[in-house]
Amino acid sequence: PGAYAVLWRDGRILLTHQERPKPEFQLPGGGIDAGESPLRALHREVREETGWQIAGARLIGSYRRFCFMPDYDLWAEKRCQVWLARPVLRRTPPLEPGHSAHWFTPEAALARLVDPGSRHMLARALSALT
Repeated sequence: PGAYAVLWRDGRILLTHQERPKPEFQLPGGGIDAGESPLRALHREVREETGWQIAGARLIGSYRRFCFMPDYDLWAEKRCQVWLARPVLRRTPPLEPGHSAHWFTPEAALARLVDPGSRHMLARALSALT
C-alpha cells in the first residue's frame, strides 16, 4: 500500500522528479510502513520527496498499479491512495536521494505524469478544484 499527494498551491501543482530507476515525474508519495497510518505516511513521504510540510489532506481516491520495484527486485501490485493537500511550508530541499521538487501549471503537470492512474487522479482533483 502507498499514499500519494496531489499538491495544489496558488494554481500550481508540485511534482517530484525521481532520477532512478528511470527519470520520471511523479505524484509525491510512497509506501506505507508497517504500523504507519496512510495519513502519517503521506506527510512523511511528501517531506522526504519534496521538503514541504502539508496541511488539509483529504482522500480523493485510490487505484492499483502493477510495476517493477528495483529496490526489491520484483514486480508488485501497488495499492495507491491519493490525497489532495496544500503545501504550506518548505522545510528543506528533498531529503530522498535522486528526488527534486518542481512546480507546474495543471496542464503541464498532467502532461509530465507517465502513470495513467496518477494522471487520472490529478485530473479528478483538478475537476474538484475548479
